[in-house]
Amino acid sequence: MDGPVRSRLASSLSDFQFGAVATETIEDALLHLAQQNEHAVQEAAGRMGSFRETRIVEFVFLLSEQWCLEKSVSYQAVEILERFMVKQAENMNRQATIQLREKKEAQNWKTLKEQLFNKFILRLVSCVQLASKLSFHYKIISNVTVLNFLQSLGYVHTKEELLESELDVLKSLNFQINLPTPLAYVEMLLEVLGYNGCLVPATQLHATCLTLLDLVYLLHEPIYESLLRASIENSVPSQLQGEKFVSVKEDFMLLAVGIIAASAFIQNHECWSQVVGHLQSITGIALESIAEFSYAILTHSVGANTLGRQQPVPPHLEARALRATASSNT
Repeated sequence: MDGPVRSRLASSLSDFQFGAVATETIEDALLHLAQQNEHAVQEAAGRMGSFRETRIVEFVFLLSEQWCLEKSVSYQAVEILERFMVKQAENMNRQATIQLREKKEAQNWKTLKEQLFNKFILRLVSCVQLASKLSFHYKIISNVTVLNFLQSLGYVHTKEELLESELDVLKSLNFQINLPTPLAYVEMLLEVLGYNGCLVPATQLHATCLTLLDLVYLLHEPIYESLLRASIENSVPSQLQGEKFVSVKEDFMLLAVGIIAASAFIQNHECWSQVVGHLQSITGIALESIAEFSYAILTHSVGANTLGRQQPVPPHLEARALRATASSNT
């Protein structure tokens, strides 16, 4: 990353402030996020999460850095692309089912699939551009910038094709692209932790949370696979168990508490129990769940060996100790 890009990103992160919002506003916002999260978990479909692949996420992150976009834009772009591709896959599957039922030739199905693959980079860039427009207070990516970037990759498109691509994404999602991201949950919970007297400063946790959130997006599949194996205590989950676990992948509140707990451990592992206790009382998420998720994140970040030297107690046993401590203090 060159100097100007790095300095602009650092400036955007340093501008973030905690403790500047009234508690009543925070309570309302937290309740709204919790309701959104509950709805998303309930509506989680079988294919949700299948397009948060490492290469795709990395492409979006690097492009966002190149265009000097703030972190929230890159997360939003990934979520928009995820929802759009799920919709496209569902439509393709529906058309193929109709063709098989009516015994039609599969030529149209093959053509549709080729069109989807051929336009993927264009759709991805459109999702980043749309996400930048949602944060218009910061920076909007112009059509000229997008077209020049696509041309540098060997893709030649016109402004009309670019606009049609944006419209295609918008129509597929019924113009509902202002999607919640895990970052919103992380920052809201950090705000509440600050008011609750958390021993680790929110600004200190925030920077680490951003790094770990990037990591979870980039290693989405292996982290959630390890979490699934830990939750069922089986190294080989069945297909049914995997399908039921889909809702966990769409639980951004759970992801946020796991990110914050892992960040607290990295910043000051002696305060980890206090932070996890606060998170449990704020969200109602079980201590075992917070411990297991943070353990999965830490295992893929600092490594199991480093983690073992600082916290030899298994996460489920640590959670029981936390719960006992919380009960004795009430």
